[in-house]
Amino acid sequence: MSAVLDHHGHGHADDHAHDHPHGWRRWVFATNHKDIGTMYLLFSFAMLMIGGVLALGIRAELFQPGLQFVNPQLFNQLTTMHGLIMVFGAIMPAFVGFANWMIPLQIGASDMAFARMNNLSFWLLIPASLILAGSFFMPGGAPAAGWTLYAPLTLQMGPSMDAAIFAMHIMGASSIMGSINIIVTILNMRAPGMTLMKMPLFCWTWLITAYLLIAVMPVLAGAITMTLTDRHFGTNFFNPAGGGDPVMYQHIFWFFGHPEVYIMILPAFGIVSAIIPAFARKPLFGYTSMVYATASIAILSFIVWAHHMFTTGMPVTGQLFFMYATMLIAVPTGVKIFNWVATMWRGSMTFETPMLFAVGFIFVFTMGGFTGLILSMAPVDIQLQDTYYVVAHFHYVLVAGSLYALFAGVYYWGPKWTGVMYSETRGKIHFWGSLIFFNITFFPMHFLGLAGMPRRYADYPMQFADFNLIASVGAFGFGLMQVYFFVFVVLPMMRGVGEKAAAKPWEGAEGLEWEVPSPAPFHTFENPPKLNATATRVIG
Repeated sequence: MSAVLDHHGHGHADDHAHDHPHGWRRWVFATNHKDIGTMYLLFSFAMLMIGGVLALGIRAELFQPGLQFVNPQLFNQLTTMHGLIMVFGAIMPAFVGFANWMIPLQIGASDMAFARMNNLSFWLLIPASLILAGSFFMPGGAPAAGWTLYAPLTLQMGPSMDAAIFAMHIMGASSIMGSINIIVTILNMRAPGMTLMKMPLFCWTWLITAYLLIAVMPVLAGAITMTLTDRHFGTNFFNPAGGGDPVMYQHIFWFFGHPEVYIMILPAFGIVSAIIPAFARKPLFGYTSMVYATASIAILSFIVWAHHMFTTGMPVTGQLFFMYATMLIAVPTGVKIFNWVATMWRGSMTFETPMLFAVGFIFVFTMGGFTGLILSMAPVDIQLQDTYYVVAHFHYVLVAGSLYALFAGVYYWGPKWTGVMYSETRGKIHFWGSLIFFNITFFPMHFLGLAGMPRRYADYPMQFADFNLIASVGAFGFGLMQVYFFVFVVLPMMRGVGEKAAAKPWEGAEGLEWEVPSPAPFHTFENPPKLNATATRVIG
């Protein structure tokens, strides 16, 4: 969708530059969606670095057999905190940052619907992340129950477990507020002429994701609150000694946890669906089917939770149901993959960095999807449960899925945010380095899992040594590539170093966001752009 703004389109936004506060007040009291989006993105990158350091601690310990650096208790603290920080601190806030930046620009809205609530939803993350990361310094160290926080382990942890529960409650409140904001903005603030089925796919994926978040965050809150009352108030929800059932915790957790997986990938689908048509210079193939596929994935995500629990003594009937339901999710996901490939088919493609990350995303996400399909089969999963095969599977989906899409989005929309182009050479170094080191890290884990190496173990027998050594070397390389990305790509763009970006730096890009100058003015679309019946041109 493209539009040409009339002379009222962005309301001479530069004239209003003096309206906004400067210095620290601009950020602390921010109500502008662009400032809040920027803060979300910087916060999530900081969390990515912290979570990455914990991951490198894990890989350093696993570099060779025997105990080198950490004892098994600290090792389990590292795995638990790595998971919690990456999921709740890095990936989810990064996508909310993209939503804040791009949704108002893409639908022609002046800002998000609830500006002050937007500010609060960001600032809640800061104390939550400090409490979570600070749990390392509490008596007994950080929680060591795994990121899934399974009972009865959680009932035996020290005070840091309570801190983690509190932190996750705060982060959940932040997610719910952000979701309400996104839903109201998309449903109520679109430019005249932009019907729902003319919205960019990124807005669609976030609309559906926001409903998912509102549906499942209270479920997680319930599970961790029951854990808290078991710990301190004499209840026995999950404590077998008092007649409770630890498996019930797993059911409640995964009823949240499986939709959560799609919360972290659907916005990635939206980003990739914006980039591939731009660099293939063709409209997205099968727009309507993409919208329905996104909705189908979201709905099906609620009926597959127990495929994480095939080894808990589930009756065969239950195993069959969850096996077939899980396989069914592969259908709408496959629709998306085929549509992206069909969009590229016979397009006049160029491979700038955003397109490289988008194509890399399709390649590696598809591999992660196939390993997920293998794990959906109950007899196979019973063999592979809690092995490194599972670790490989979800990192292919989450790192090469969510994270690659986030990188693609930064390269694609970064010039619009900062007003300068990144260095294409540095972007390509980041892409190839990330792709190669990622596969060196996680591909060997499939073989480790097939050979029977369990996850969350600090030590292992000699036969697993070679693949673990390769994975650890790859992990350090992958971590260094992300430091390279920040220092040599992000910082120069933030400081305005580089070639000035045009309003529309990508020839094939479509959408309202490319009609405002680069960098996007502080205030945009004070008068909504008027689109014609096909939403391709502005009337005026």
